[in-house]
Amino acid sequence: MSQEQAANSLAPKKKNKFKRFALFFLLFVILFLFIYYFICGITYSEGTRSGVLIKVSKKGYVFKTFEGELNIGGVNQGEGTFMPMTIFKFSTTKKPIYDSMENYQGHKVVLKYRQVVKNFFWQGETDYFVDHVSLVK
Repeated sequence: MSQEQAANSLAPKKKNKFKRFALFFLLFVILFLFIYYFICGITYSEGTRSGVLIKVSKKGYVFKTFEGELNIGGVNQGEGTFMPMTIFKFSTTKKPIYDSMENYQGHKVVLKYRQVVKNFFWQGETDYFVDHVSLVK
């Protein structure tokens, strides 16, 4: 067998190994992305919070997100002791909710939210997503 024939018989094996590696790598990446997407979509908790809506903004350089802050308030524990106010930071992905929150700013509201395990970077800065907002009369 000449050297040229020996070199040609080795070339397909290298290509075959590379194709197999590329296929396994691609399947691994697809599986990883699927698992990450599944984890980001899981709702960890859901509930409501009420307080004074103190901040609503649209943030981001490339991916614009709707962010807000709710002042839940402090607690008077008697004898002149006062627990400082608690701020609840949240995000929303829905423009109509953001528009209604702009009108409710400075008023007492109730927010219905859900907390995800991990959020995608284009969804918002927090893991809390508001699905509904209502004004307290």
